Amino acid sequence: MTGSPNEKNFMRETIVKPKETKSRRAGRAFCLVLFAVILGIISAVSFVISIPFAEKYLGKETTAPSTPITIEKDTEPDTTAVMETMESTAPETQPQPEQPSEDEEESIRRMVREELRQDGWTIEKVKGFNQVLTEIAKDADKSIVTVSAVKHQKDWFDNPVESTGEFAGVILAVNAGEIVILTEEHAIEDADALKISFGDGASAAAWVKQTDTVAGMATIGVNPAELETTTVEWIEPMELGNSYSVQTGDLIVAVGSPAGRVHSVKHGSVTYIASGVQMTDGQTRVIYTDIECNKETGTFFLNLSGQLVGWASALFDTEEETDGTLVMSISEYKGNLQKLGNGIAIPYLGIKGQEVNETMQENEIPQGIYIMESIAEGPAYQAGIQNGDILTQIQSEQIKTIRDFQSVMESMESGAEITVVIQRKGINGYKEIEYHMTIGAR
Repeated sequence: MTGSPNEKNFMRETIVKPKETKSRRAGRAFCLVLFAVILGIISAVSFVISIPFAEKYLGKETTAPSTPITIEKDTEPDTTAVMETMESTAPETQPQPEQPSEDEEESIRRMVREELRQDGWTIEKVKGFNQVLTEIAKDADKSIVTVSAVKHQKDWFDNPVESTGEFAGVILAVNAGEIVILTEEHAIEDADALKISFGDGASAAAWVKQTDTVAGMATIGVNPAELETTTVEWIEPMELGNSYSVQTGDLIVAVGSPAGRVHSVKHGSVTYIASGVQMTDGQTRVIYTDIECNKETGTFFLNLSGQLVGWASALFDTEEETDGTLVMSISEYKGNLQKLGNGIAIPYLGIKGQEVNETMQENEIPQGIYIMESIAEGPAYQAGIQNGDILTQIQSEQIKTIRDFQSVMESMESGAEITVVIQRKGINGYKEIEYHMTIGAR
């Protein structure tokens, strides 16, 4: 610094930003909008391009919620009412038919033999009959899947080993959010992963929806978004039939895994039907067939309309030797099947019993359900209910028949607190006892 008057002090001068004009502000705004549009286009293109790779390596998201399954229940025919109606409509006196003479009987036999000869079994008729059964199985194949259960284990030398078991399953429902499949509980037992293979060769991962350890059945779900549209359009849910309409002598078709291999088929007939068979928390019909089947890998039975009427079950096996397979009928199970399909736990009380009939009531046994077995560690057992007790009430509902009991149980929810009333025999006769318990899940 010299202090000269002509010297300018540049270091003390302040640089002032030029005043922003309207045109300058508009230009900046336009540039920002243009830049944002360009970034948006780049992002959209990148997203579209990356979708196939994300779907391949990360899996697809469910695009729609699952629709609840609704299964219409069947009405059990009242054979007593039918017999009463027949008796009331029958004429008071029945004319006895005239007995044919020996000559007339022989003439009838000749006519029958001639008809059988002219209209008997021919190769064409056998082929036609077999074709009908083949078509039923072919149509059902769209509803049959292979459930592959993967288990991770270790061998004797502590090396990791992966084992896979194959079971048959049947499609119950197909909607935008979920494909629901019914299969054996063995299929998902201790499985580390589940894979479903459909009849057209497509496959997808699956998850467990719900299990029923008493009936030995389970439901699993598949995300339809993981499948090609052609597969989703090709598969079909199995139509559910009415097992009350199945009669002794009816032809029946076994699909699923009757020969121990998924997509195998067998044919046969119904040899016997047992009604009122006791099982945990109710009773059911058991259909006997002459078809030898593999019970462990999933076998399902269809009527000649291609409808599901039951499945092979080891639940009713006894030491008594029987030819063929015992089938759990579907009609009594439809209430529980709806719960399974919707992922809802089936309520569990844990008793086996029978109705107190008129003869028992004449011996001063109260009307209700005679408990033949209070299953160990079940909710009823843990509450204190014993063999020989008479179940007469659940909550405010009177229990007089097995039907009453099953209807009340179907309306219950697992985990609910309930009051159960029983009658227990003592020195001075039957005494009413009230128990409070929590409904379990089976």
